[in-house]
Amino acid sequence: MEKDHDFGTSKARRVVVIGPESTGKSTLAASLATHYETIWVPEYAREFIDRLNREYVEKDLLDIAKGQIASEVNLESKAKRILICDTNLIVLKIWSEYKYGACNPEILKLINKRTYDLYLLTSVDVPWSDDPQREHPHLRDFFYTAYKNELIARNLPYVEISGEFYERKKRAIEAIDSLLL
Repeated sequence: MEKDHDFGTSKARRVVVIGPESTGKSTLAASLATHYETIWVPEYAREFIDRLNREYVEKDLLDIAKGQIASEVNLESKAKRILICDTNLIVLKIWSEYKYGACNPEILKLINKRTYDLYLLTSVDVPWSDDPQREHPHLRDFFYTAYKNELIARNLPYVEISGEFYERKKRAIEAIDSLLL
């Protein structure tokens, strides 16, 4: 089962909640962790940007990537059967390509080293919620398609999550339960 010795030795299955801004990823990740009596890894970028006394720049993305993985490694040994991750480096890749026209090769290497067992792709069928760190309310469909295309291109296992919160949670639990069988 273990696939990436460089990033820890946990036997917990890794599930990523991925999707555009303001699609309920953090809420879903926290709720799933409660349901499975395990822990979840918050999105490191939010913490990183909150600590900055300036706008983030392209070179910050590698630090964010390393921080996200460090958070996962730190928490995965505490996970019970499953580790829920609120985002992963694919989000940074697509964001970087959109905003800066390219992605740091080191981030790409990290993406290829770190594996996950399931991706939960959150749909844009929920209302936008303003947040100082959110940048593109008008591009949620664009990013949803970009994430979906990336998951398909990489042949990664994913389930689309849509509907009201309880529908989303139910669909996510069904997908995770199938993974844990």
